[in-house]
Amino acid sequence: MAEKDEKTKAAPAKKPAQPQGKGGKKAPDAKGAKSTGPAMAVSDGREVKHPVPRLKKRYLEEAVPALMKAHGLANPLQVPRLLKIVLNVGVSEARENVQMIDGAREEMALITGQWPQLRRAHKSISNFKLRQGMPIGLRVTMRGDRMYEFMDRLISVSIPRIRDFRGLEPRGFDGTGNFNLGLREQMIFPEINVEKVAKPRGLNLTFVISGGQDELSLDLLRTLGMPFKAPAAAPAPTAKAVGTAPETAAAGAGRD
Repeated sequence: MAEKDEKTKAAPAKKPAQPQGKGGKKAPDAKGAKSTGPAMAVSDGREVKHPVPRLKKRYLEEAVPALMKAHGLANPLQVPRLLKIVLNVGVSEARENVQMIDGAREEMALITGQWPQLRRAHKSISNFKLRQGMPIGLRVTMRGDRMYEFMDRLISVSIPRIRDFRGLEPRGFDGTGNFNLGLREQMIFPEINVEKVAKPRGLNLTFVISGGQDELSLDLLRTLGMPFKAPAAAPAPTAKAVGTAPETAAAGAGRD
């Protein structure tokens, strides 16, 4: 009996078996493994590893030094930065059929990767058959890495698909550095299946930029790749039809 007791004391305790994942690999514990790279929170609260958006790298590595040099800024914090992008969609047909709001919501979720927020009418307007509290539009506010990824897709894929596109108008600034962009239809985004679209919808994008100056914000967006129209060249001075003083005097002498 004494020998059995000594053996049980000397034998190490067995560790509990860990759950196995696919391919015989160890699955991460409930708390999750520590991630060394950047992470992004998704809708259910989890964090998913993903690389730094390339447009964010371009802003830090190219846009900040270029704007500091062009405008004589001494501090990188003086350089304007993109704070958020707000996407708004009006669904006027929801007055007669509330189910139309569901199709527009799914399309915006595909475009942005976020679930849109429902916007309701603030007051009743009888001429528009609108009652207070009626669902009338959708809104999505993007920040952080998801904002840069959306803007990258917009510049490189969606805007070139606009029919007869000849550049964005730089007149969309509001005087405080923010830029508003209107799009006629949502079919320019590759995430949308054209066969399932019930109706073309106009979109309004608002780029909220710090700094409060339209000129700095325009240079920032151009550096990031927004295809604005080139400024119009100044018209060339026209030649005067009136001759010079000696020519006029000679003509008068010939008449005599």
